[in-house]
Amino acid sequence: MSAVLIVGAGPVGAVCALALQQQGVNARVLEAQPEDARADGRTLALSHGSRLILDRLGVWDRLEDDTPITRIHISQRGAFGAARLAAEDVGVPALGYVLPYAALTAALKQALADAAIAVDYGVVVERIEPGADMASLHAADGSVHAAPLVVVADGGRGEAAPKPRFERDYDQMAVVCDVQTELPHSNQAYERFTPEGPAALLPKGDRYALVWTAGREDAERIAQLAEAEFLVALARHFGGRQGRFLSAGPRKTFPLKLAWTGSEAADRVVRIGNAAQTLHPVAGQGFNIGLRDAWELASLCGDTPASEIGSAAMLAAYARGRRADVLGGVGFTDFLVRVFSNDIAPLRHARGLGLLALEVLPPLKRFVVRRMIFGARG
Repeated sequence: MSAVLIVGAGPVGAVCALALQQQGVNARVLEAQPEDARADGRTLALSHGSRLILDRLGVWDRLEDDTPITRIHISQRGAFGAARLAAEDVGVPALGYVLPYAALTAALKQALADAAIAVDYGVVVERIEPGADMASLHAADGSVHAAPLVVVADGGRGEAAPKPRFERDYDQMAVVCDVQTELPHSNQAYERFTPEGPAALLPKGDRYALVWTAGREDAERIAQLAEAEFLVALARHFGGRQGRFLSAGPRKTFPLKLAWTGSEAADRVVRIGNAAQTLHPVAGQGFNIGLRDAWELASLCGDTPASEIGSAAMLAAYARGRRADVLGGVGFTDFLVRVFSNDIAPLRHARGLGLLALEVLPPLKRFVVRRMIFGARG
């Protein structure tokens, strides 16, 4: 019997399993999707801190499609104030990296296979039963699996997911696609705040990955525009810092919300990644917090006697250790969305002063950059 059962073989679950094995803890992974399921076309923005985690697990060298972000330009449309963040500000080779979700999942799947970590594909977990000594997973095929610790890393899917302790519907959607600009990106990303919501350009290969936030109706309308009309609208919305927008790939939309279930756990069950918290994509915090969840949980398991893995004391220690990082990320992203997504004059001026302070005060800039890269322990 495995000491740890992990629900979900996505990036957070896979990182947790690999990190546990590195700590000498045996884990088994249950994944609802079949082994040959096709990964979606999402684009991920990994912080340098996440790169270090993948490096320690021997996964980073398997990736070939990553594009470094060495600089970030932050501004607000129609108002003064801008800030420029650079990797050299904190002495790292890059602030982050942009890569296809499919590339990361493929590398992690191969790493799990090479490490001989048991992964049961096509197993849909219908019910989780906590317990004093063991937690059990009841699958749709009738099988039952038990372990001293169950880690839920399935992104919060399923009817059994607990109701979030705090949630906020931003009434926004993100329009995402790849775009080609007239000027080369030179590894610079943009975060452009507008009254309708933030717009981000992330260097990806020789193009940009675009995340354009807008109200629900506007987002649906924007996504359905013909390419030429879309490019005109994007230029009007974003501005001309990268010259003209030349082409755009297929567009997709997804709703944006905040949902915090929390790291608190009991009765042998703990939730990590999107199963514990879902954040707005502004500042790219959510996925990176999830990887830190997996790494910190595995590290704690490695420091805990085998007989105490999954105990109330261990899970309470995990919750305490993650609280500052998770709540810091939740509060930071929620603050940015609520303060920047409006055109209220006093707030507009205050935002400009804040961006100006970030630009001219090196200690503040280093603090913000390190928090974005490493979380609360930065």
